[in-house]
Amino acid sequence: MTIREMKLEDIELILPMYLSYYNEQEGGCWTAETAGKRIRQVLHMDDSYALLMEDDIDVIGFAVGYFKQYDDIVGYTLEEIVIAREHQNKGLGSSLLGELERRVREKGAACVELQAVNDEMHERYYGKAGYHNAKNFVMKVKWF
Repeated sequence: MTIREMKLEDIELILPMYLSYYNEQEGGCWTAETAGKRIRQVLHMDDSYALLMEDDIDVIGFAVGYFKQYDDIVGYTLEEIVIAREHQNKGLGSSLLGELERRVREKGAACVELQAVNDEMHERYYGKAGYHNAKNFVMKVKWF
């Protein structure tokens, strides 16, 4: 297994996994067009940073996000982390997240921020990695 920096041309490699995960496991309605646009939007941001996990044959997973400047620190915002269904529950997601944390810390990030679905699976995964619900921030939304 290898973990390398992801590039724009890698988007086509991850689309089948992205569609499978979000449509089959999360009940989404993504298409190759909308998923490709989502990933391209993140990768085109200033200071984007993404990793791709591969074995000898296939792409196993990926993580995408970007560095965000605050007044006195730089944080890293993790937008997506996905492990292919057939490779889940083997510790690979934890390995990818750990490697991402190591690399963004080396690049100057003081923290990793993310938004996650509020369910048991996500709470267990992120909790095991040491992530906690922020007490000083609440997500706000206004639907139209």
